[in-house]
Amino acid sequence: MDILKAATDWGKAEVFSAQFFILFGVLFLLASAGFWQLGKTDLARAYVVPVLVAGVLLLVIGLGLYFTNQSRLTNFAAAYDSDASAFVEAEIARTERTLKEYQLVVLKVIPLIIVVAALLIVFLDQPNWRAISITCIAMMAVILLIDTNAHARIEAYHGQLEMALVQLKS
Repeated sequence: MDILKAATDWGKAEVFSAQFFILFGVLFLLASAGFWQLGKTDLARAYVVPVLVAGVLLLVIGLGLYFTNQSRLTNFAAAYDSDASAFVEAEIARTERTLKEYQLVVLKVIPLIIVVAALLIVFLDQPNWRAISITCIAMMAVILLIDTNAHARIEAYHGQLEMALVQLKS
């Protein structure tokens, strides 16, 4: 098993996922501009700011992930060449931290935010609160969609790292 290839493939897949955050961020920004230009009702005009904020947040997330993983990709080979065992151990520690974060944030907090936003739609009748809640649900759904795929990818990568560590130590 070539763990450097597995690490590089994982990093490239993360960069690709980051591009989806950027794409959805741009789509949200375009939707905000559409609501601003074409919105005639109070509810349509109420979407301008929440969708704009969601678009900016998705862009920030996407650009942060893109540049972080892009720089990580360039460092994989050097770190592996200098000390393969230390590289694998560091990657295992990093993936374990990331998996714990996914368990909390992606699988518990985001669904809870969606439930709270859905309840706000039911109980609050003002256009601004409905727009905020619906936008929040849409943004969380995008994050959940992308991050569940990333979660599965990092679990597989973590398994490959553990097998590589066993091979390196034997």
